[in-house]
Amino acid sequence: MKTLKPILLLVLGILLSMTSCRTEDDLAIDPPVEETIEPNSEVAILMSNLALNDGSYDNIIDGANCLAVQLPVTVTVNGIVLEINDDDGYEDIEDIIDLFDDDVDSVVISYPITVILVDFTTVEVNSDAELAALTANCIGENEIDDDIECIDFQYPITASVFDENNDLINTITINNDNDLHDFIEDLDEFVAVTINFPLTVIYPDGSTQTINNIQELALAIETADDSCDEDDDNDFDDDDCDNCTTSDLDTVFADCSEWTVDKLERNDDDLEDNYVGYTFSFASDGTIAVVQGTNNFSGTWSASGSGNSISVAIDITGLPDFNDTWNLHEIEQEPGEVEVDLRLGDDRLEFESDCSTDGGVDDSALVNALTNGDWYVTYFFDDTDETSDFADYVFNFASDNTATATDMNGTTNGLWSTTSGDDTLLGLNLNFGTSIPLDELADDWDVLEVTNDIIRLKDVSGGDGSEDFLTFERTPFDGGNGNDDLSTILVDGLWFVASYTEDADDQTAIYSGYELNFDMAGTVVATNGDNINNGTWTVFSGGNQMAINFGTDLPFEEFNDEDWDVISVSSTEVIIQDVSGGGGGTDTLTLQKL
Repeated sequence: MKTLKPILLLVLGILLSMTSCRTEDDLAIDPPVEETIEPNSEVAILMSNLALNDGSYDNIIDGANCLAVQLPVTVTVNGIVLEINDDDGYEDIEDIIDLFDDDVDSVVISYPITVILVDFTTVEVNSDAELAALTANCIGENEIDDDIECIDFQYPITASVFDENNDLINTITINNDNDLHDFIEDLDEFVAVTINFPLTVIYPDGSTQTINNIQELALAIETADDSCDEDDDNDFDDDDCDNCTTSDLDTVFADCSEWTVDKLERNDDDLEDNYVGYTFSFASDGTIAVVQGTNNFSGTWSASGSGNSISVAIDITGLPDFNDTWNLHEIEQEPGEVEVDLRLGDDRLEFESDCSTDGGVDDSALVNALTNGDWYVTYFFDDTDETSDFADYVFNFASDNTATATDMNGTTNGLWSTTSGDDTLLGLNLNFGTSIPLDELADDWDVLEVTNDIIRLKDVSGGDGSEDFLTFERTPFDGGNGNDDLSTILVDGLWFVASYTEDADDQTAIYSGYELNFDMAGTVVATNGDNINNGTWTVFSGGNQMAINFGTDLPFEEFNDEDWDVISVSSTEVIIQDVSGGGGGTDTLTLQKL
């Protein structure tokens, strides 16, 4: 037994060495107190709220801050079907809703859908009732929810995990809010956890801040909470000018001239037709010059504020309908057109310009035809065919933008001007005053077709969205009805697709080899060998519109639409066009006779 003692002492020595061998270097890996995050601590709760899934960005679909609809999703907005694939899709929905102020808007979801809850879990939803049950527990739109949206982390960030001996056992990389939420939820599973500083936080204006410890992090999140508009309400268009400045307004007024009134609504009265033919110029010195034929008006304008709180004061002598301090709602810039949208409660004022200082649109063909000789109204459609009301008038348009309409009772003076169209590249403004029936012509018409013998126009009503049509020709009205001969032309022989484009995307080649046969019964057959597509067609609005429906037959289902605009008609060629109600894209189909 004595021989065992040295061995025992050796074992004891080793054990003692194992329990006392932690050096100063080992102590250095102890979790630093200033970087340690505890479960249920103040900073843990703040970080968890920062990481919650923000469901407010798609409230235009689900009306709920506590969940978001997983994309893609299909919705029907005021009868228009949209597939939402990205954030731009929410703007497409808003554009349709904003088209008219006095209609009932609806967004109908095509189920099933998947929704993402605040904790990033997902749920399949199969009906409006199931969605309502999920949203019933959401915070109301006028209340403050837990989600903190006015500050965010610049990812990735890392965290260190220690065991009971203060040994570093793992390093966790956090790449997004979902990872951060799961990390905070799992804190109680770890003995000790530290956040690895420094880290960076980002504010809504894009500025950043470097954070060096837990105390600085907690202070930064607390300070940022509720420091910005989290847009948790259902006013989908109240952020259209988030980044607007008065300099932006100065720039568009300086760059674009000859502004016209696209919309003017005061006290529920639509007044824009009263100002057809008026052009407005906003100078950098704060003055306004308005021209209507030989009439001139002058006034002042000024803008102050920033973002969604920019006020625009307008004061024009002799034009009281415009005089007020308006709120700048939106500046919308598209190629060839700029719109400035002003609002005051339910009142609206929209100016538009084709930015003619940058070239504008080519109106030479229209001007040359319009100012050369007599014209007669051969078709006018406003809910019903009212062409006969204009049968006795002969119209003349002078190069100085004045016009006359003459019948047996005398001459009525008017004004005309060209502009960019709403649905077409070129527009024509007409105004013959308030005398009946010529007052019906006062509008900013889209130009569908221009030749030396015919000018065809269309206007989409700012009220109910209905479409009006106006046609001028060289010979007086003979009792016919617009393009009624379109049906006769289509059924006379076989046709082929000479051109089909969706915006700039030329898809004509897809239809190569097909022959289209239209019959009077309203059916159409597109044949290419054994590939047969059966559809229906109809012509309406006095031949100014056409509907086509091939069901799901490929590839002709692309032609399905209920309101193609007839752009031009001849015995050998028919051109029709459709402007999408969602993104505003333009489809153009040209048929030519074989």
